[in-house]
Amino acid sequence: MFVPRAEGAVATAPSARLPMADAEELLASLPGVISVRILESDGGGIGDVHVLTAADVSPKQTVRNVESALLAQFGWRIDHRKISVATTSDAGRARAGRPSAGPALVPPTPRAIESVRRVYFEDVEVRRSSRALWCRVMLRKGAEIVSAEAEAPPAERARVEELVARAAVSALTRAEGDALDLALEGAELVTAFGREFVFVGVAARQGRGATLLTGSCEVRDGLEAAAVLAVLDATNRWIARGR
Repeated sequence: MFVPRAEGAVATAPSARLPMADAEELLASLPGVISVRILESDGGGIGDVHVLTAADVSPKQTVRNVESALLAQFGWRIDHRKISVATTSDAGRARAGRPSAGPALVPPTPRAIESVRRVYFEDVEVRRSSRALWCRVMLRKGAEIVSAEAEAPPAERARVEELVARAAVSALTRAEGDALDLALEGAELVTAFGREFVFVGVAARQGRGATLLTGSCEVRDGLEAAAVLAVLDATNRWIARGR
């Protein structure tokens, strides 16, 4: 039986020196981020993440970007409640290193920017009617927004997570290029540890064979968002390894 990983298990588990500096460099390269500071917990894992951003990026979107980036690059899962975001309208002064209310600026390095798979969850839209259930998933890759749509007849209304996951796989394929051959095997809503998770399976085709990739995400900001993040969880390491 599948048991999803508990939220925060990777991020807070003791480790022999987590690459905190690399993680800070990575997060500093995210859209709108001006400065970032990661604090270690007493057990040696990630404690709190403090981020200062420009006003043109919402705190909620920044939290999603931080979660996606740490999961994609390092395989770390971090509870969203550990991420604090402060915004400033004086981004020019902050980027120039002048006094600001946030932590010290950590500029991105080319190594950090080139090594991460820069695909993040942007938004998801779901519409219901008497004729169909429709959804659109939007992913961000660098400055580009890539979207894909999916539709199902009324009989499949109860399977919102599967419809959204299908659109997420299509959007991811567009974002990564035609050479990426992915197909959704299925998506399920799973209850474990008193919480709900979306669990997905994605088939990654390689030559004549295929690899089954699995991922999960706790339902926190809605079933739709969890379905998209579960797809990214399933595919990030496979894509990062260069397929």
